[in-house]
Amino acid sequence: MNVSIDDDLWSAVGDPTRRRMLDLLLAGNGGTATSLSDQLPVTRQAVAKHLGVLDRVGLVHVTPAGRERLYTVDEAQLARAVAQLSTVRDAWDGRLQRIKRMAEAIQTQTHERGN
Repeated sequence: MNVSIDDDLWSAVGDPTRRRMLDLLLAGNGGTATSLSDQLPVTRQAVAKHLGVLDRVGLVHVTPAGRERLYTVDEAQLARAVAQLSTVRDAWDGRLQRIKRMAEAIQTQTHERGN
């Protein structure tokens, strides 16, 4: 599977506050900037800015709800992010396995020379 990496998407989920917000939105089937700020150590204004970033990369949907805006996670976009992470993980697993084999070969050669 060849998945291209979306740098904007990963920049958005690279922030721990935004990842926590996604967790809260998923757990609560959505939320508002106010409800999220009650659960996070940041102001409502900071939450609104973080939600704007998540909205721009398509990780959340926004629906007007009275004077507030209700945010829900776009599960298809989240699945896309997970697929990208899996691709990166697989690539790094392959690289690390090659490094391990090289290190083992060097260790074997060094051990053989020492005997």
